[in-house]
Amino acid sequence: MSELSKLAYDLRKDVVEMIIEGKGGHIGGDMSVMEILVALYMKQMNISPENMDDENRDRFVMSKGHSVEAYYAVLAKKGFFDINTCIKEFSKFGSPFIGHPNNKLPGIEMNSGSLGHGLPVCVGMALAGKMDRKDYRVYTVMGDGELAEGSVWEAAMAANQFKLDNLCAVVDRNRLQISGNTELVMGHDDLHERFRSFGWHVIDVADGNDIDQLNEAFEEAKTAKGQPTVLIANTVKGKGSPVMENKAGWHHKVPTVEERIQILKDFEEKKEAL
Repeated sequence: MSELSKLAYDLRKDVVEMIIEGKGGHIGGDMSVMEILVALYMKQMNISPENMDDENRDRFVMSKGHSVEAYYAVLAKKGFFDINTCIKEFSKFGSPFIGHPNNKLPGIEMNSGSLGHGLPVCVGMALAGKMDRKDYRVYTVMGDGELAEGSVWEAAMAANQFKLDNLCAVVDRNRLQISGNTELVMGHDDLHERFRSFGWHVIDVADGNDIDQLNEAFEEAKTAKGQPTVLIANTVKGKGSPVMENKAGWHHKVPTVEERIQILKDFEEKKEAL
């Protein structure tokens, strides 16, 4: 797990370069979600470039599609495409590496970015798996600000109704959105109790940027029967550098030359400390 934690910091560096090259990107959420994506793709999910057309592959939808830079970095590391091409072409005219997930790229199940759509689509995928008697699992990552979308809760009701224990959602609970603190914009109160009341198995991950805790939670999710599971992953927006951490202004921002130097230095120090 230590190697995966170190990998997460290396991939953060790729994200910084991608955003600078593309002159834009949602860097704060990229940093909070990184370990979640690394745990899923490098440890948990049955998905690879070799089996991406297999009917029994696991499915993933990046519902908080604005954190696409982290998603691209992880997919590239998994071997779906070349990271250098991604960095060079990100957000350039005519490039498939656009600012939200693009299913014309290998490894991406669906376009996303309009918030509130990932969970409903994953409910459909999971229900199809049940109906077809397939063994695959379905995963999605949502932002906590995204939970203000009503479609999320319609999907949550349906997931319980159809007993979709092959469905696992993750909430990137960094408590910040573009308008500021989530609890001031649209408070979630007790998010654990809210999902529980919708019939979900709820797992609180105290440190959602800890690979060990995430993998333990994902393993527990696989044992839940007769109901869907949600991981509430308590993360840090801008994780990895004090320049960005817990600052709403870094929701969408391009680092300056000086900020880039300091951020990359912070990443390397965190990696070496692991």
